[in-house]
Amino acid sequence: MSTFYFTKVPPEEQMYADIKSLNKFEEKAFCQLLDIVFSFLVSPKEGTRFMSQVAEFASEHGISSNPLKNVVKSLLSFFKSALKCNLTPAQVKEDVEHLGLSADNSPHVSERWKSNLIALSRSVVGQTFMVNQLVDMEWKFGVTAGSSDLKVVGQTFLQLKMVVDRGGVQEDVFMELTLPQFYSFLHEMERAKSTLEFFS
Repeated sequence: MSTFYFTKVPPEEQMYADIKSLNKFEEKAFCQLLDIVFSFLVSPKEGTRFMSQVAEFASEHGISSNPLKNVVKSLLSFFKSALKCNLTPAQVKEDVEHLGLSADNSPHVSERWKSNLIALSRSVVGQTFMVNQLVDMEWKFGVTAGSSDLKVVGQTFLQLKMVVDRGGVQEDVFMELTLPQFYSFLHEMERAKSTLEFFS
């Protein structure tokens, strides 16, 4: 039985069917669709642009728009769950293969996940700060001592715990970042701080 990293409950049959249907796309079209989805995940405010891109993609490739919308919804749901659970590119690749994506297509997913991970994390943090007040933050550094992926052994990482106030209810938000991701995140926070100080 397949083990999914992003959920303990097996995904619905619809997600299986939607992800499996991606195998029918040619490589160029598949990568184009992934780019559209990741572009929206990084900039969720661009909803109107995203919908028009999906419609253009459907007409360009002669696909019915309703089935394509279901596929896109499943991709968005998968990636949001993967982001919430802080999955690595290897785990994302494994999960999409469990969902029926071919081994030829899954590397495209993991590559885009890896290249967009910092931007996706920033987007989530930005939305968290816009909607919720940051009450407290804790962090700790660690070093990966053992892993099935030899490349990550000995790498330094940072675990963040942010306590946010969601309208009177406090909630813990957890993130794990590599050292380069942390420095990029820190740089963004310093830029945000200087912008706030400029306008205050």
